[in-house]
Formats: sequence, C-alpha cells, structure tokens
Amino acid sequence: MTAYDEVAQANADDECRAWIRRLIAARDDVVAFVDARLDGKGTGKYLGFFKGSFNLSFHIGFGGQRPGVLIRFAKPGHTHTPWRAEKVTNEVRTIQFLHQHTTIPVPCIRCWGLAEESPHQLGPFIIMDFIDGARLSTFLKQPSEDEDADLILNPNIDEEIPDTIYNQLADYVLQLSRLDFSQIGAISQDGSKNWAVTSRPLTYDMNELVTSTGYPTNQLPTAQFHSASDYFQSISNQRLLHLKTQRNLAKDEADVRRRFIARHRFKQLIPEYCIDDAGPFKFFCDDMQPANMLIDPSTLRITAILDFEFTNSMPAQFTYDPPWWLLLRGPDVWLDGNSMDEFLARYVPRMEQFLRALERVEETSAAGGHKELGTEPRLSTRMRDSWKTGRFWFNYAARTCLDMGDIYWHTLQDQVRGEGVDSLDEAARAELESLVLKKMEQLEAYEKEWAVRFGDD
Repeated sequence: MTAYDEVAQANADDECRAWIRRLIAARDDVVAFVDARLDGKGTGKYLGFFKGSFNLSFHIGFGGQRPGVLIRFAKPGHTHTPWRAEKVTNEVRTIQFLHQHTTIPVPCIRCWGLAEESPHQLGPFIIMDFIDGARLSTFLKQPSEDEDADLILNPNIDEEIPDTIYNQLADYVLQLSRLDFSQIGAISQDGSKNWAVTSRPLTYDMNELVTSTGYPTNQLPTAQFHSASDYFQSISNQRLLHLKTQRNLAKDEADVRRRFIARHRFKQLIPEYCIDDAGPFKFFCDDMQPANMLIDPSTLRITAILDFEFTNSMPAQFTYDPPWWLLLRGPDVWLDGNSMDEFLARYVPRMEQFLRALERVEETSAAGGHKELGTEPRLSTRMRDSWKTGRFWFNYAARTCLDMGDIYWHTLQDQVRGEGVDSLDEAARAELESLVLKKMEQLEAYEKEWAVRFGDD
C-alpha cells in the first residue's frame, strides 16, 4: 500500500486524541444522558468501551433492568470532522432500511442525534442495543505471536467453518443485490415513507483521501450521480488530483510517471469495464468485512453486521464482484510485496468456496419462490464473470485511492494498448513533465516538514 501523508495523519490523530480526552472526562455525564434517554431510572452503569477506526463506543448496562446498549460517537479527525453528522445520519438511515427490507442482523437503534443534542456537544451519536459476540476476523485469523502481524485467514482452518459462515454471508450478499435504486448516492425516506437516493455518496475512499492524504474537500462530489460512467469519470478525476495534491505520494521521478500513466489508463478502461450504466444501481457497503461482523463461536451463527456508515446506492458492478475480504485483508497486502501469485493461490480456492455457497443459497431462494427479474443472470454467474474479465480489479482500483497504481500495473495494464509515456497523447505528456518537477518540489517540502514534526521521535 502507498504511504499516507504522515503529517496529515498526525494532525488527525492529535484532533482525535484531544476529543477522546473530553469524552473520557465526560464519562459520567454520558452515562447519565443515556440513562435519561432510555428511562433507565438511574441504573445506568459504564461497563467499558470499544474503539474502531472511525467510532468510539461506551458500553452501558442497567443492572438487569433492561438490555445493555452502546452509545457510539464518530471520532473527529479519523472521520473528517465536518462530515460526522452526514456519516451518522447516513448510517442510521441505512440500518433502518436494512431492518425493513432484509434479514441481515443489524443493531436495533434506540435513539440517535446530532452534536447539539449530545452531552457536552461531543458529537453526533447513536444509541443501539449491545450485541454479544466475537469479532469474525479474530475468530478466523491465522494464529500469530506477533501482535502487529497482518490479519490473514488461517490456512489450516477446518473447512466446515468457512462453509457455515459463507452460507450465511452469501444469503446477506444476495439480499443486498436485490435492493435497487435509480441513482448513485446516499438514501433517505421522503414524505410518503418511500426510500430514494437524495444526496451524494459518502464513501470510505473519500474519507481516506481527506483525512490521510491532504486531498481538497471542495473537489469531492456534492450531489448524486445518474450514471455509472459519470461516477467512474469522477473517480478518475479524483485519482489525478490526488496524485497532484498528496505531497509524498511519489518517491521519485520514475514513480511520478508510473502513477500518472496508471491513472490515465484507468480512465481509458471505463468504456470497457463500465456495465449497467443507467442502472438500476445496487445497495453497497464499502466496509462490509469480517472485522465488522460478530459471531457466536459456539454455534457459528453471525450475530451482527456493524458499521454501515459508508453504504450507498452504487454502480451495480460493485455488488457483482466476488467479496474482496475472503482472506480477511484486501489484495493490497500481497500487491505491496509483489506476491500476486501467492494472493491468487490463497484467494481463488476461497472465492470458489464462497461462490458454491452462493449457488446453494440461490437454489434455496428459487425453490422458495423468489424469481429474479426477467432472464437476468444469477449473482454467482455475475461474480464469476467479474473475476474472469478483470472487472473485479477495475472496481477494486476505483474504490481504493492508495492502491490504484499497484492494482493497475499488476492486473490491468494488458488491457490498454501502448507502453509507458508513448501511450499518452501530446497534452498528457506535456502535463506529465511539468508534474514531475512539481512532485519533486512537493516531496522536498514534505520531507522538511516531516523532519520538523517527527525529528525528535
């Protein structure tokens, strides 16, 4: 994976740590606030906390008077601070929608509110039922004595375990694939209680760009999209601007050229890989992975799927990909070390195992009377096609800002004619040469600022 802007990340961490100190100092007031909201009659008690990438939660019990709950706050800094209200609102609406239209085990939301309603104005919050269970990624991971080791699926796992888990997840993925919308973006209910896309998509990738690379927020989408091709064109423009704005994105002149070429070639691939351009678009969660799922280890039953803050109606082809998380981590873990063969050797058998589970679920669904619209291919067939054609890699590159270059050169370069700078038109070549100079100046300035910020560490 390409390096983040460590200065930008440190600034975000500083903001988050200052906020966490405020939250800890207000702990008793937070407990009293939850107790009052849920009519706990003074029985509310702090039981611990849970910290994720974007949220921090307090676990609050009520002495057996009622089930325990979590109050979850979006962390400033790690979530772009001005977006916290948008993120929390989107997640609440997503959970409400999924509760109405699927059997996916999502938390029950007791109440929620924005910063001005929270104790000490700590930020937008959700109060939801506490759900017991082990984190699925921890349950499935390869054992290691190194706490910092990459989270990788245990290669020696009993095959019945992933089969049981995949059967459940395939059912959830199939249900999501049946949720259609006419635009790309975040959803809400109108006055007639009908669900529709009403605002821009807020994605995991957008948050990464802003909090960890220094990307200008005013250059991100502000409205919904009406076609998949327009969305991918927007992504292509983002990637080029990302290259121009993250000061440490390229390590030398050759790296600048390599990244620039990959971005221009990605744009050339849009007509080849974009499908279902006019929709319907599908409900898709950027961050749906085992790290955000809970399981009962004794029964292998998934008890909850969490963290839907980056869920939107998106290009249908994202839903038609085999899950990227079958090895617990994304392909970037292997691409970064030029170990593509190792990734394929590990991933393809698990993909086939998941697709067999999906085929079983599809057969059960068909036997139960659910008929797909018209003569459309089944989801398992679409996933096999995505993998066979390489669309899986195009889609993955579109969703991961820091990995686009590596993904392109490892998996997509054979799909574009021409090699190197010669494949660019005259205007692009002229832009590249001026960009090389600019990036080297940026890198020098970044390294000086980095030395001032971290030199004594």
